[in-house]
Amino acid sequence: MPKLEKSKPAPSTIEQRKHSHLELCARAPVEHVGKTTLFEDVELIHNALPDLSWNELDTSLEFLGKRLRAPIVITGMTGGTGDAFAVNRDLATVAEELGIGFGLGSQRAMEAEPSTAWTYQVRDFAPSTLLLANIGLTQAAQHRPDTIEALVRAVGADALCVHLNPAQELIQPEGDRDFRHGTATFARLAQSCSVPIVAKETGCGVSPEVAHRLVRAGVRVIDVSGAGGTSWVKVETLRADGRGRRLGETFQNWGIPTAAALASVRDCGAVLIASGGIRSGLDMAKALALGATLCGAALPVFRAYRAGGKEAAANLIQDLIRGLKTAMLLSGSRNLAELRSKPVVVGTQLRTWIEALRKTVR
Repeated sequence: MPKLEKSKPAPSTIEQRKHSHLELCARAPVEHVGKTTLFEDVELIHNALPDLSWNELDTSLEFLGKRLRAPIVITGMTGGTGDAFAVNRDLATVAEELGIGFGLGSQRAMEAEPSTAWTYQVRDFAPSTLLLANIGLTQAAQHRPDTIEALVRAVGADALCVHLNPAQELIQPEGDRDFRHGTATFARLAQSCSVPIVAKETGCGVSPEVAHRLVRAGVRVIDVSGAGGTSWVKVETLRADGRGRRLGETFQNWGIPTAAALASVRDCGAVLIASGGIRSGLDMAKALALGATLCGAALPVFRAYRAGGKEAAANLIQDLIRGLKTAMLLSGSRNLAELRSKPVVVGTQLRTWIEALRKTVR
């Protein structure tokens, strides 16, 4: 296995930042205010005569070679500290028990200091779980493919999320400012990596123009991660001082609403993950009907875990599944394929977004 290269910033700086992110997400107002996912602008059509039994509803699917019992992934949150390991271990255990996916937080800390690798190694706790590795696009652009491959192999992941977060980086005091060569990096990774590449935004959404560029680069899975849930610009604004805080306050609601991102990229040729403000089973059902194959959630799962441990996190996910199944029965959908084929009613605001976004395609 190639050795992991070390890079800056220093591990202590990353560790402090990771701890700060966890604490802010646990207790601070980090979600968008004034901008929603626009799932409220989507309606499924009621079926008063579904001819279905609750017990025959099927929420299972195949995704990236793994069989999931429900279309949910706990999306990446953290890593690099002892506290982060506890979160990763416990939530990966929940994912294993419930038959859903689990994503690791950014492995930047692991890349910068390989001694932190243990904080990401959860495969022993989740041997059959769909496990997603994670690295930022800027970091991926700075390293050889074999270095990135080593990060994936070290955690036994089934796929690699390469996350896009330019808005967060611009507000983060120690963030990156150079976002060149991103498309070329995706093309290189798609060609060289032994596992599938997932292009993942982090709360600002993916436009059709970007989605088509990713597909042309060889990416086959996109997590649109739209606006309306956690705002990482807002997280970094809470960490910033003075000028940085003022800039963050200006851009804290930046982004494409999740429903708008989904609806506008559904025909781009990629398999879609919907994350960013997924807060109920009904949100999940609407996301699937708009073109998603899988739904991701992080903040509500983490907050439930912080409040009541693994049991509370598992209960929240089971509530999501129960809500999804309710929407399936009420729309006359026996399985996820039938739900994805259902027509939806789209409101004026979402329609306006979709029309504008589709004009971005070159």
